[in-house]
Amino acid sequence: MGPLRLLRLLRFGSEAGAQFVISTHSPILLAYPGALIYRLDEAGIKRVSYEDTDQFMLTKAFLEAPAGFLGELFDDD
Repeated sequence: MGPLRLLRLLRFGSEAGAQFVISTHSPILLAYPGALIYRLDEAGIKRVSYEDTDQFMLTKAFLEAPAGFLGELFDDD
């Protein structure tokens, strides 16, 4: 099941009164409207905005300059 289908199922569940706890690295799932996002790291647990997630920042940076990322990834040096 892809992330967009899962978002649709989450919407149907939440409209029926369900609540969900989801652990993900998907920037698509993190973008769910009204989601409360928490970062867990060495410093503990902290609520963050979608734009402050590593997934959002990495995806945004890649989409703005894919050649640079791909060059780093496939550089044979």
